[in-house]
Amino acid sequence: MITLHSGPLSLFSRKVEIALREKGLPFDRVMVPFNQTTGYDPRHPEVTALNPKRQVPILSDCGLVLYDSTIIIEYLDEAYPEPPLFPESPNERARCRLDELYADEIMFAALRPLMHRTAPPSSDQTRRIAQEADALIAEDVLAGHYAELEERLAGRAFFGAALTAADIALFMTVLFALRLGGPSLDGYRALSEWFVRLKQRPAFAQAAAEIAEADRRLSFPVKSR
Repeated sequence: MITLHSGPLSLFSRKVEIALREKGLPFDRVMVPFNQTTGYDPRHPEVTALNPKRQVPILSDCGLVLYDSTIIIEYLDEAYPEPPLFPESPNERARCRLDELYADEIMFAALRPLMHRTAPPSSDQTRRIAQEADALIAEDVLAGHYAELEERLAGRAFFGAALTAADIALFMTVLFALRLGGPSLDGYRALSEWFVRLKQRPAFAQAAAEIAEADRRLSFPVKSR
């Protein structure tokens, strides 16, 4: 049985959960405690023992322990190849990996300045003003990313010929941008339709619903646009 150490508001853990469910793989989930004040501290003892980075997600399968969502999903696609989450051809696989990296590293960097919005507001007014100024700059960056994704979709249902790991990663990044009060998808018709289409799939819908519920329990309300 596969075991996944996950976090209620961990973008990368939820990314792995979607991959597992899209593949129809049963798994035991260990949900690591989290709050908006201290984060994951004190660290879960199994997380610190299994991952030198002391982070979730961590996947265990038949004695193999893996961390990093990209490595985990690549392993799942090789160990459990049906249905595939990476294309067959080397060129398409490389494109898929670049799109996943675009979500996980380039777009994610613009999410960081928005993350203070779900935590209790700082008592330091100067700091609050600086945080929100940085967030507004990040929103412009995210809007630029939306425009690039809109162009790259070019009327397709997915970012490749079929659903891939890239779609999962990009969906999670857009979902987090929206939940953190980032720019809306208004004006990005192809991207918006892609997002809605994926959100209707059971694996994506469950992740989105559980994140929304975790926000209701754990997060400071973010003003909707």
